Amino acid sequence: MGGPLFDRFADWSAQADDILGYSIRELCVDDPRSELGLTQFTQPSLFVVNAMTYRARIEDGAAPPQYVAGHSLGEYNALLASGAFDFATGLELVKRRGALMGQISGGGMAAIIGLEPGRIQEILETTDEGRRLDIANFNSFEQTVIAGPSADIAAVKPQFEGAGVRLFVPLKVSAPFHSRYMREPQAEFGSFLADYAFSAPAIPVIANATAAPYAAEAVRDTLARQIGSAVRWLDSMLFLMDRGVTAFEEVGPGSVLAKLVGQIKKKRT
Repeated sequence: MGGPLFDRFADWSAQADDILGYSIRELCVDDPRSELGLTQFTQPSLFVVNAMTYRARIEDGAAPPQYVAGHSLGEYNALLASGAFDFATGLELVKRRGALMGQISGGGMAAIIGLEPGRIQEILETTDEGRRLDIANFNSFEQTVIAGPSADIAAVKPQFEGAGVRLFVPLKVSAPFHSRYMREPQAEFGSFLADYAFSAPAIPVIANATAAPYAAEAVRDTLARQIGSAVRWLDSMLFLMDRGVTAFEEVGPGSVLAKLVGQIKKKRT
């Protein structure tokens, strides 16, 4: 992941190594200690590669976007693109975020394919196990992610299969991200953010927690809320479509978000 970007942007590679205390190139390209799957390493890696990809896009002459949004960790790259903070600051924030979220264990997440979010919430509310779970990602009309204790996720699987879901897929994650179980790291991260100053975004950033643009005076608070709040990706994309946005470009490795946008567009029309 990242490949030639580390040579092209040697200044950011060196900054990242200094901030993180290890070689970001080695982690992303070789992963010699099998750490890339741990959230305290995944998050800085994604932030750096996404940031370099966006920088390359702009330096190669692409027009700046009218809006930016990112899914979970990607929201930090959206804020970087908007000028809310610089690369070094963003990486310091992501490093701390990953470390705090990495302290939570004993839970998991599962993707539910083929039911609308409202129906999923109704099913969760019918049992004690379901009421201990949260919707963590509203990804599209037909893809929703739940999070919470692993035993409770396993317990509700038969209910969803009985309701006719196409797929119920446990995810390979280390914790129940974007759920009530992340409120402790959310509070600690909020205190950590108090030492940082943020600029008003020069490009509107659609926040995961609110599905609306970041308010200039609330960057810190909105960013802190994100850890323990659901990622409202579906509502965020609908917000943009309602304002006439028709062209979406995914910047970074993979095409997961572009596929979700395609699903939302198809269902919307």
